[in-house]
Amino acid sequence: MTDWNAGKLLEISGSYWHACTLHAGVKLDLFSRIETGDNTAEDIAGGLGYDVRGVAVLLDALVAMGLIVKTRSRYSNSATSKSLLVKGSPEYIGYMIMHHHHLVEAWSHLYQAVRTGEPVRKRGALDEEERESFLMGMFNMAMGIAPGLAGQIDLGGRQHLLDLGGGPGAYAIHFCLANPNLKATIADLTTTRPFAEKTISRFGLSDRIDFVPCNYLEDDIQGAYDVAWLSHVLHGEGPDGCRMIIKKAVSALDQGGLMLIHDFILNDTSDGPLFPAIFSLNMLINTDKGRSYTGNQIKEMMSEAGLTNVKRLPFTGPNESGIMSGRL
Repeated sequence: MTDWNAGKLLEISGSYWHACTLHAGVKLDLFSRIETGDNTAEDIAGGLGYDVRGVAVLLDALVAMGLIVKTRSRYSNSATSKSLLVKGSPEYIGYMIMHHHHLVEAWSHLYQAVRTGEPVRKRGALDEEERESFLMGMFNMAMGIAPGLAGQIDLGGRQHLLDLGGGPGAYAIHFCLANPNLKATIADLTTTRPFAEKTISRFGLSDRIDFVPCNYLEDDIQGAYDVAWLSHVLHGEGPDGCRMIIKKAVSALDQGGLMLIHDFILNDTSDGPLFPAIFSLNMLINTDKGRSYTGNQIKEMMSEAGLTNVKRLPFTGPNESGIMSGRL
């Protein structure tokens, strides 16, 4: 990223064209339409009631991007698109792509957030599509990490895991799959419950994973646990909010309990790695006080809450996520 020239600067400047092309293909579910038999622009446009020219131009652009294959007038999915962009595929990541789509307008006003220090996308009730995209997008991302991670973290002897802000429960699910004697509780907003119960049922774990409604900014955490997992919770809040959340989670831990905090972690000077630094801008745009934190900042918060032996585990996830651990 240091060897800049005019070409690279303009490539970055216009890269949103590619992103918006992908977003439109997913938003209109063109990849699924192609897979189920609508293989020409006329077929797809007719089935959806869309303009043929518009559909054809978008399909051809997706062909140019290598996501769709064109044979004469018929279109088929590439192997990648078949796996990742067709609804119903186990590897479908369209929800996360749609979450990115919903952030585009706010990101176009980044300059305003920088100037004022205020978010340009106010927190509030999400509509159904946005909620599904956010929650299932987080599930998409977590499913790429959780199966392998669950085998790397030793939870032997642990009985009850708190997945605070756990959304649809990917981590709770895979920690339980990797530890047959472990049960888990997902504590999250009431609106998350249907998504969590659906995914828990899909993995056959309804007898070992339950859901409790919890707004961790306002509510005390119910129950007692010997391990607490906080994944991508802290970055949505300012330092005071993070301290409060950690203290609440600690208060629900039994003596000897383990806390694990998973988030995008900055270096000690807060100017890298790239994704956590850029993600801090996403929090500036979308939250009142959220940001990425350094490992030392998280360590200090955990120590203040009474945790000991606080350290960063030898794990680096996609987009430079890391895990801090501490014991009560």
